[in-house]
Amino acid sequence: MKVVSLETYLVNIPYKRTEISSVVTRSGVTSVVIKLTTDDGLVGWGEACSGADVYSIEAAIKAMFPFVKDRSPWESAVLREDAFLRGLWAMRVSTGNFAWAAIDMALWDLCGKSAGLPVYKLLGGAIRSDVDYFFYLGHGTVADIAEQCAEGMALGYETYYLKTGIDLDHELEMVATIRKSIGPKNRIRLDSNGAWSLQDAPRYLAKFEKYDIDFIEQPVREHPMSLMIDLRTKTPVPLAANEGLWSEDDANRLIMNRVADVYTFSPYWVGTLEKFRQVSNVANVMGSKVCRHTHGEMGIAATAFHHASLTIPNLVMGNQQTAAHMEGDILKKQIPTATSPKWGLPEGVGLGFEIDQSALESGIKRFKSEGQYLPYGKI
Repeated sequence: MKVVSLETYLVNIPYKRTEISSVVTRSGVTSVVIKLTTDDGLVGWGEACSGADVYSIEAAIKAMFPFVKDRSPWESAVLREDAFLRGLWAMRVSTGNFAWAAIDMALWDLCGKSAGLPVYKLLGGAIRSDVDYFFYLGHGTVADIAEQCAEGMALGYETYYLKTGIDLDHELEMVATIRKSIGPKNRIRLDSNGAWSLQDAPRYLAKFEKYDIDFIEQPVREHPMSLMIDLRTKTPVPLAANEGLWSEDDANRLIMNRVADVYTFSPYWVGTLEKFRQVSNVANVMGSKVCRHTHGEMGIAATAFHHASLTIPNLVMGNQQTAAHMEGDILKKQIPTATSPKWGLPEGVGLGFEIDQSALESGIKRFKSEGQYLPYGKI
């Protein structure tokens, strides 16, 4: 079995409400969807997160394909090594990883289909029966926040996530409403995307302490890493690192230096499903947890990442997802996180989904008419 062709599609799916943080304003997900076909007719699907420029990621995928063409999907680690060494993507690791991640998941999809097994079994087997995911709250009025929480509670979510670092007073009001709405036992998580200074962060976190924050993601900048290390000594609120985990080497360095209690990242940042597992195990050795991160993705990437997450020993409850907040998908069967916090063992072989060709074509048309959902869009 050898890979003989690559097709790429630029696809848009809008959010139900605009995503707002201290660094991002975005009205939907734009992804590069890829299709790899083998000489014996098998098809593998992958999805690349677009970042700030979807065309650059599509171009990178096409530039990498010569290292995949006419070679076996079962040699995925060798193919990546060749692309990054001989293709010089090691000099542009972040873009390279975001692009290669789509190729990697498509290769795993092909291998699973060829072997007649789901991908999680090829990765060593599930060590949990399901993965728990969070409910992503959008900024709004107190009444709006209460309504969102009621929706999440009705669906059974136990973890509620809110962006901070924009307007402290309003964020305190929203968090008070969240706690009142979800009760004392469910989890509240915050994410400031590095917006606070080391001087302000301890004072701000002290204001949130009474609401029993499960952890806050990246309250201060990622560089120098001493900022997060120092903050850990100044607040009892657990810290999660996100920014700064830009590559396998970056993630391992931060984990080994104990900058956080939880590390929030995904295969996009380290390039492959297997490297996501490897870095997660480094965190496990160091006594830390991993929260699967979302950049905003469609069902292809969400499913691939779920397969890997099933095999990780130190995964938190309440991993990140956006399916519940998107206007549809490109898969024939809706993924479980569109309506539920729990996702069990995927059925079928490979990644275990079927593409809805009509939905894919609609997403392509939407991209052609709207352009990319830029991370710096208007509200």
